[in-house]
Amino acid sequence: MLEHYLIPYGLFVAQTATLLFLVLVALLFFVKGLRAPSARVGQVDLQPLDLQRDLYGSPWAVSVIGKQRSKAKRKALKAASKEERPKGFVLSFHGDVKASGAKKLAEEINAILEIAEPGDTVVLKLESPGGSVAGYGLAASHLERIKTRGIKLQVTVDKVAASGGYLMAVVADQIWATSFAVVGSIGVVASMPNFKRLLDDKKVDFEQITAGEYKRTLTLFGENTDQDRAKVQSEVDAIHNQFKGWVKKFRPELDLAQVATGEWWQGEGALELGLIDHLGTSDELLHTLSETHRLYAVNWTAPKSKQGLVAKLLSPANALLSGQSPLT
Repeated sequence: MLEHYLIPYGLFVAQTATLLFLVLVALLFFVKGLRAPSARVGQVDLQPLDLQRDLYGSPWAVSVIGKQRSKAKRKALKAASKEERPKGFVLSFHGDVKASGAKKLAEEINAILEIAEPGDTVVLKLESPGGSVAGYGLAASHLERIKTRGIKLQVTVDKVAASGGYLMAVVADQIWATSFAVVGSIGVVASMPNFKRLLDDKKVDFEQITAGEYKRTLTLFGENTDQDRAKVQSEVDAIHNQFKGWVKKFRPELDLAQVATGEWWQGEGALELGLIDHLGTSDELLHTLSETHRLYAVNWTAPKSKQGLVAKLLSPANALLSGQSPLT
């Protein structure tokens, strides 16, 4: 008796779900047709950095050196600011494994190159432990564009510029680092777990079909062979050689046999080896540069996403239509 009601009910649910899916797909195409191409490309802001004027205008500076001296100092600085000076552009890069800040860095450099002139300087405040070879290689290539335009590039490292971070830093004309900053790690690593024995214990088979002898080498779920390992090792070695060549291009005086071992050094050791040029903080460099340059902080802000409720509801269907699984 129960089956008499359940079977029609199940068919009704299946038909309703199918109809709902078709409506969602139709609505997706309708929304895509109405939506005009987005012109939002983000925004680059240039903010003057008047470090000394800000300092001498603060209440505590007035109380320490006196109102008259503080006023005279600000007046002198204001007069000096009207003098024709080269520009100094200050950027910040905080790296993650994917080097996701490369897009922001590219937009900021694009803006700088529109207005910078030979004699100007770019200062990059860099903090990164490294990550993706492609991502950091792209970020480093963007920095190289600055030098090809005859603009000086200085990099400061307050905490860490290792591996991919150093791949970026080495492009600079001059690298500053603090005494305890971690620098170097000129090496490459590739690793992954393998679950084949676990699958064997659970009596689960793994099938993989490829075309091309080396389309897949090391795998998460299949059996890895010595040939697979040798192939990946050759690829890692090739990337390491490319990394060393990049370092040699910008610091030909370095002894690569000594520094390209994957090791890292702190500031003073890095200075002795020639990995950096000067011990000091980013603040020290900027205050020194402010005496001869007009400084600007450069920051690119990504466009805000305007994805509404309908778009969020349609995103699984959109992924299916584009051949991508929303569960990936």
